[in-house]
Amino acid sequence: MEQRITTLIQESPYNVHLFIKNLTTNQLLISHQLETSFSSASLIKVPILLALLSYIEKNKLSLNSTLTISPTDWVDFSVISEQRLTQSTFYDLLLWMIITSDNTATNVLIDVVGMEYLNDYFQHIGLQDTLLQRKMMDVERLAKGIDNRTSARDMAHLYTQIYQQELLTPPYNKLVIDILSRQRIHDSLKRYLVEDVRLAHKTGGLDTVDHDVGIFYTNAVDYSMGVFITNVTDNDQARQLIGRLSKVVYDQLVKRKGEKDEGYRYSHDC
Repeated sequence: MEQRITTLIQESPYNVHLFIKNLTTNQLLISHQLETSFSSASLIKVPILLALLSYIEKNKLSLNSTLTISPTDWVDFSVISEQRLTQSTFYDLLLWMIITSDNTATNVLIDVVGMEYLNDYFQHIGLQDTLLQRKMMDVERLAKGIDNRTSARDMAHLYTQIYQQELLTPPYNKLVIDILSRQRIHDSLKRYLVEDVRLAHKTGGLDTVDHDVGIFYTNAVDYSMGVFITNVTDNDQARQLIGRLSKVVYDQLVKRKGEKDEGYRYSHDC
């Protein structure tokens, strides 16, 4: 598995950051450029999700509380904007922020607590390289080089904590996994998987980056995997690479183990 992954990375024209972790044994299996930070794109929305749920918990707010949305909040690539919504619940905004990567929902939620609160929370949960410096679709700040950042190391740490359900109270920990499992964008890590595997994940993409990171729940083993590609010139080609890397890992950790187990049972049944 490691050799095949190394070859795919070396053959890629892009810059690849990667981690693969066995969550059942808490063992980091493979990593590449773990500590180098890069543009997070929409990956930043997952720690925002956790921060907002922590805020809701601490302030004893209801997920069904309604927030006002100003028309000035509407931005592109948003089902909130498409519907011209002027109010929504915490729950719906959190859900849309993840499952369709809704930018309006994200910006409204950022305004609830502010960037300083969010960055403090990121540090509090052990994220060393994750920083929110602009709202979604703020192309002016992005043009000035002011961007949101993270690293493969931070994403590995974050998804381990999500898997272990140790950041929030039990109902909210389960809610995080449920929301991530309802992701509607499946053109990267699940791209070449035939099986209906459960994946709790989040994608992120800009013109020059493509990312996908999440937790695979399988009968053989639970594992997390993140592939983060920068210097991209062809987004679909980058997503194909993520899909190929993911299939190598899935075939090794899940399919081969399943085949060995079937062979063991067959030989003993005979």
